[in-house]
Amino acid sequence: MKTTTLKLVTIVTERILEDRLLRKVQELGAKGYTLTQATGKGSRGVRASEWEGPDTRIQSLVSKEVADAIVEYIAENLFEHYAVIVYVQDAEVVRGEKYI
Repeated sequence: MKTTTLKLVTIVTERILEDRLLRKVQELGAKGYTLTQATGKGSRGVRASEWEGPDTRIQSLVSKEVADAIVEYIAENLFEHYAVIVYVQDAEVVRGEKYI
């Protein structure tokens, strides 16, 4: 079966950034995304109080160029002020042409 090598970009962040990041990820070239709730603990302590709501995990399959643009945007605009992590993995995708 033919596969296409893409990048799986995963962003875990505060719920307050959800709408902003969904718009930006698409603006930077993502054709779609998967959105799930997340809870956990990191350098800023335990997250997901009742008031804040659960954290958000956004995942998108994109080209290397789009992945780089997403990571750059987050690094330059969000790391300093918000609890956010972003990581990129290679993914072998069936029907990969749908994502580029």
